[in-house]
Amino acid sequence: MALSRRDFIKGGFVAAGTAALGGVGFVRNLFAGGAFDGAGAAPVAAWGQPRYIGLERSGELERRERALWELFSPCRLCPRMCGVNRSAGNAGICSAAADFRVAHFGAHHGEEGPLRGRRGSGTIFFSNCNLLCVFCLNWQIAHRGDGTIASHDNLASIMLDLQNRGCHNVNLVTPTHLVPHIVSALRLAIARGLHIPLLYNTSAYDSLEVIQLLDGIVDIYLPDFKFQSAEPAVRFAQAPNYPIHAAAAIKEMHRQVGVLQQTDGIAHRGMIIRHLVMPENLAGTDAFVRWVVSELGPDTHVNIMSQFMPMFRANEYPPLNRRITQAEFTQAMRWAHEAGLRNFH
Repeated sequence: MALSRRDFIKGGFVAAGTAALGGVGFVRNLFAGGAFDGAGAAPVAAWGQPRYIGLERSGELERRERALWELFSPCRLCPRMCGVNRSAGNAGICSAAADFRVAHFGAHHGEEGPLRGRRGSGTIFFSNCNLLCVFCLNWQIAHRGDGTIASHDNLASIMLDLQNRGCHNVNLVTPTHLVPHIVSALRLAIARGLHIPLLYNTSAYDSLEVIQLLDGIVDIYLPDFKFQSAEPAVRFAQAPNYPIHAAAAIKEMHRQVGVLQQTDGIAHRGMIIRHLVMPENLAGTDAFVRWVVSELGPDTHVNIMSQFMPMFRANEYPPLNRRITQAEFTQAMRWAHEAGLRNFH
């Protein structure tokens, strides 16, 4: 049975400042007794290679890296545009400053089927988040910032270790506030042989400028579209204008990679949108499915999720103090069908 994201993190190693960082030792410590045997990476897949390799060879990836670091301080990496000098060690609204932390990584078998395949999605959970959701499932990581400080070389080693384990992709979870760090590490990993798809797993509260700079770097986008109305986005995630920014970011993601492309059932390019059904339709599911069909097309892959739980501070914000009912989820699926979506589950 596939593990939920929360169970995956709880069952693995959640870094809390105790791991000794440094090269292979860092990789093996974080896996906490995993079965990595140092075997070589799998051969390049039949569909070819990620576009980021060509960008690196042409020198374009280096240019993009510089452009992203220019957005780091004063920080303009997300729609909050908080403008703090993170290079000087000041923390933004996301609570991240100059460095970055990794909370957990490993082969995750609970992601969508085309992402996990048989060998799992190579998932890297970063600490902190630029959303402040009161119902956060993994608040210890996203809000409290549990995790271990890592270097670019550490992160490159993690990417390569996941590839060596046979994972189908490198799945970057909550990357928005750390994109320059990620691209710097990616360049190191490419030089050492990384060649599996890069997956950007985001809340979609992303800067359009940053997403544009990721064109050709990211192979698969996995955005949430959490809210269709501004008021619940502010009330429950402290995210002003979330629907506007998320819609713009997702449209740009779709322009870059299009509908999901698969070889032998494994995704290597494209997008899946996640949408969490919430009590009393606070997420605006009916409007969401109509927007997808209208703006992206009926063949867009959508995961309509039923696993809302009243975690973190949700009990303080009725009706978030309860799980959704079967009737609410059935209605959500009915809306998706009536809107004309073809690839939803």
